[in-house]
Amino acid sequence: MERIQTHPILGDTPEGKQVTFTYDGKILQGIEGEPIAAALRVAGVMTHRYTKKRHEPRGVFCAIGRCTDCVMVVDGKPNVRTCITPLKEGMVVKTQYGASEKEGEV
Repeated sequence: MERIQTHPILGDTPEGKQVTFTYDGKILQGIEGEPIAAALRVAGVMTHRYTKKRHEPRGVFCAIGRCTDCVMVVDGKPNVRTCITPLKEGMVVKTQYGASEKEGEV
């Protein structure tokens, strides 16, 4: 997939350096400063969380930080809006299940 060049809230994608981060234990790369969700999208990751009650998959919806469909656990902190959170070297990004990072917990 192609990179998002201009974000409606964050502006143009920075011409930063390539950084490494992990997603559910997999090592991925992205551009420093781009939204985490953008780096995940390029890697083919479309599901960011599963709903609490019905365990339905959710991903980027609004892409401007207004909804909560893109929230994930980032560096141990749940409910991080990945569509507006800049990517940094070494980030640990995990799928969110309900309100936690563990499948089956809510």
